[in-house]
Amino acid sequence: MNDGLPACPIPRWQLLKQALQNVAPAEFDRLRAQAPAGTVLDVRAPAEYAAFHLEGAVNMDYLGPDFLEQMEALDPEVEYLVYCRSGRRSVRACTLMRNAGITKLIHLDGGINAYGE
Repeated sequence: MNDGLPACPIPRWQLLKQALQNVAPAEFDRLRAQAPAGTVLDVRAPAEYAAFHLEGAVNMDYLGPDFLEQMEALDPEVEYLVYCRSGRRSVRACTLMRNAGITKLIHLDGGINAYGE
C-alpha cells in the first residue's frame, strides 16, 4: 500500500548503505587479519554461520530475538567489521549499531557473496 505516493526508485537498504564505510572483499580481508578477537561480526542466522563463516567471525544474528541486547553489549569505542550473505542484513545491522552510538564500522560490500564475483 503506497497511499498514492510514487514508489521510491532506490530500495531503502541501498540508501542506508550510502552512509556506511563499504569495502570490497580484499580490503575486508586485510582489515580482518589485523582485527582484534570479537570484532568481526557475522549477522546471519546461526544455521548460515554454522555452514560457513569467515575465520574469526562472531555470530550475532540480526534477525534473532537477542540482537539488540548483543549490540548494546558492544564497546562503542571499538571498530567492528560487519558482514552477511548479500549485504542487506549487514547494512541494516550497521544502521542500528550507528544509531546506538557504535560508529567505527566497516561493512563488507556485497556480503560474502562478493567473494565469488
